[in-house]
Amino acid sequence: MVEAILVTAAAGVLGTGLGGTLACGFRRDSGREASLFLSFAAGVMVSVVCFGLLTEAAAPGAMLPVAIGVLVGCAVTGILNGLLALGSPKGGLVLAGLVMAAAIAVHNVPEGMVIGASFAGEGMAKHGWTMAAVIGMHNIPEGMAVAAPLIAGGTRRWKAAGLAALTGVPTVLGAMVGYCLGTLGPTALTATLSFAAGAMLYVVFGELLPEAAGLWQSKIPALAAVAGVLVGMAIGG
Repeated sequence: MVEAILVTAAAGVLGTGLGGTLACGFRRDSGREASLFLSFAAGVMVSVVCFGLLTEAAAPGAMLPVAIGVLVGCAVTGILNGLLALGSPKGGLVLAGLVMAAAIAVHNVPEGMVIGASFAGEGMAKHGWTMAAVIGMHNIPEGMAVAAPLIAGGTRRWKAAGLAALTGVPTVLGAMVGYCLGTLGPTALTATLSFAAGAMLYVVFGELLPEAAGLWQSKIPALAAVAGVLVGMAIGG
């Protein structure tokens, strides 16, 4: 579990912290570069989910529990993701940043469960490292989303970046829960991995790919997603 916790802490805290730091130095970002970045990360996620999490979870006769777990994972992540909409600047930029920070902190718990569950299976450490890296990349724009309105509202840059980093701490709690559930037995491991797979599939198809398409309406991000799938296969192979 120690390895899972340390890796998750790096992915959660460093990812959001890096995003907050970037928000301190840049007022504008490249939509095309961000689109390629998100598309590539989505491709890696799909590959790890399909060739790692679901492959490990889908034991003989367990297809129905796997399907239920995936649907539950999608539903729970979708509900938590709805909290992010509360971060609109209706109550002022600083308030918006604080609400966004709280929402993302809650949102990071199931992401941590994904990493913890990935480490729980026998011989799954490689998938755990891969998933942690991808979630760490995914956390960068989340950290930027927290810090940007705080900075624009007058908060000191180092405080905004620090708060962004703190939103990644709940990821560790999620990792501990995911790991413990995954080591209770084959049934618990199947349920946990399926839930984690559903959570990641929602992040891919509900967040990353739509955002990437909105940033750059081109066929090139699709190629970046395919490249991500191939890289994910190579890492997991």
